[in-house]
Amino acid sequence: MTSEFNVHNAAGYEQLMGRWSRKLAPLFIDFAGVADGEKILDVGCGTGSLTFALARTADLSEIAAIDYSPVFVEEAIRRNTDPRIKIRQADACALPFEDGTFDRALALLVLHFVPEAGKAVAEMRRVVRSGGVVAAVVWDHLGGMPGMRMMVDTVAALSEAGRQLRARYCFQPMMQPGEMKRTFVEQGLVDITEVELMIRMDYFSFDDYWAPIAAGEGPLGKYVATLDAAERARTSAAVRDAYEAGRPDGPRSFANVAWACRGIVP
Repeated sequence: MTSEFNVHNAAGYEQLMGRWSRKLAPLFIDFAGVADGEKILDVGCGTGSLTFALARTADLSEIAAIDYSPVFVEEAIRRNTDPRIKIRQADACALPFEDGTFDRALALLVLHFVPEAGKAVAEMRRVVRSGGVVAAVVWDHLGGMPGMRMMVDTVAALSEAGRQLRARYCFQPMMQPGEMKRTFVEQGLVDITEVELMIRMDYFSFDDYWAPIAAGEGPLGKYVATLDAAERARTSAAVRDAYEAGRPDGPRSFANVAWACRGIVP
């Protein structure tokens, strides 16, 4: 098991997270750096938010993109029209590339879903040349995602299963301050920098927020899928109440913070 992120269909993922990945990708690229002529690896490409942003950012010679999910790989390939981009299914902990192949290896919103995150960082380092860059970014589930905490705190108040979900969700790998930086150090990277990146998630309505979760997408959707019909209705009503916060249904905006880390291969 090399990923703990469950996905049923690409459209559901896009509504749940893909649209926000696209907003975060340019900030992450600015932080990770990129230069014309480079060969870049996107580890855990999903539907291609980072992959296609990289193609627009610089005149790169090659962009290799991998993901463990066949659903993601199929959708990214379907969307691709750039001959520089090569997409394939692969394991982040066993990258199918020779040592020193790339100038940079980047991972957007991936490492917190990899049980052996340190091994994935080691693999990213292995396939990047000396002097190249390894960089990753993950959400701060505990302190930086109020929209998602709104749900997990609500379900935690409803049941023991909800409390267990919150404990898992808030303390996934790589999310605590300095945790990614320590992992980069342990894997032999140097000149390491860790920063915070922020975007806003803007929803049109409660249904815009809730629909992909109710459909079973992502870790929160996986929890909802375990509930019987009565508990699902009770949960939906409680989360709706939290979303609306005593006002009529409509647009809501949440600031979301991610940890980003960058290191150099010695």
